[in-house]
Amino acid sequence: MAKPYHLFEVYGIELEYMLVNNDSFKVAPQVDELLIKKAGELIPDIENGDIAWSNELVAHVIELKTNGPANSTDDLSEKFHANILEINELLQPLNLQLLGSAAHPLMNPNTDTQLWKHSYSEVYALYNTIFNCKGHGWSNVQSTHINLPFFDDSEFEKLHAAIRIILPLIPGLSASSPVLEGKITGFKDSRLEFYKTNQKEIPELTGLVIPEQLFSKQTYHTAIFEPIKRAIGPYDKNKILDQYFLNSRGAIARFDRNAIEIRLIDIQECPKADIAICALIIEVLKAIVNKEFCSLQAQKSWTAQDLFVIFDAAIKQGEELQIVNKDYLKLFGMKTPATVQDVWKHLYQTVKSNLHPSHHDAIELILEEGTLATRLLKAIGTDTSEKHIISVYRQLQECLKTNNLFQS
Repeated sequence: MAKPYHLFEVYGIELEYMLVNNDSFKVAPQVDELLIKKAGELIPDIENGDIAWSNELVAHVIELKTNGPANSTDDLSEKFHANILEINELLQPLNLQLLGSAAHPLMNPNTDTQLWKHSYSEVYALYNTIFNCKGHGWSNVQSTHINLPFFDDSEFEKLHAAIRIILPLIPGLSASSPVLEGKITGFKDSRLEFYKTNQKEIPELTGLVIPEQLFSKQTYHTAIFEPIKRAIGPYDKNKILDQYFLNSRGAIARFDRNAIEIRLIDIQECPKADIAICALIIEVLKAIVNKEFCSLQAQKSWTAQDLFVIFDAAIKQGEELQIVNKDYLKLFGMKTPATVQDVWKHLYQTVKSNLHPSHHDAIELILEEGTLATRLLKAIGTDTSEKHIISVYRQLQECLKTNNLFQS
């Protein structure tokens, strides 16, 4: 974002997808071949009209993102879907296609991981040296990121305060990773379960995932960036790692482009679901910033530790988590007891009139039938044979082609 925008003036959305072999259903580390097919040469970022394509840490994940700030989320589902269809067409001669959801259900990260070997490879190689990126939290993760702008410290304070209190609810809306290595993990959001600890060697990078109570650029630098620089120093002798790249909280402040990036959303089965979730989160954040539920002071009063307790339970139980903390529910104008699903239903009804009608069906399906994780678990049932799991996830590939939500 070149110039600073005001709150909710523009949006940046990023969606990550995995390449999968049609016959074996294994992840395919061939994103470089895809990019060459598209551009005629290997370049790290391809601008394709309103959507850009780029590589990720591992060689089987492609990232699609809005090409610069978007003024609206209303038509993004169609724009992302058009790019997905184009990519699948390019992948056809390679016998590959894209797959949504936040984790491949059968991938063995120890044997199937290939790190990206091209641009930024020295950064990825250093990360691998420090953390060993052959793990589910590194190499088997696909997420959706929302970038939201702020103009100055005053707007940063409001936006960061609102985002912090909504983060614990996100797994109950977007969890889509209940199966790893052919086993039901017991976590609706296995991606986030790994996210919490995959940088445990240097705890300063992730903190408690929920960002600390910091509401100005200066305090953020002092409490987050300075400790990160000190902690990474012994590992990063050549100073190639960037503080923004290293900060791995669930929402990170990007003062270089005056934006906060929300990173806790599991990617869904199709852009229609992803963009509907993003649009809902954005409208709820607008309502929180506008103090429709509670004061700014009430929002700022929550410690990372207290928010983490709810977040941690939601990673496991998703939308079914019963929230018993009366003060937390009060932030959204609710009384106890309520499930995370109840909270989202309440928030949706509050902001529904501000949401583009194209998002209503997707959100209502998620709120009625459950997160994608819940719907996948229902479809898999007790048959966790490789054959059955593949047959369920092939349906997700169809959802991606048709831009329709998965129904178990």
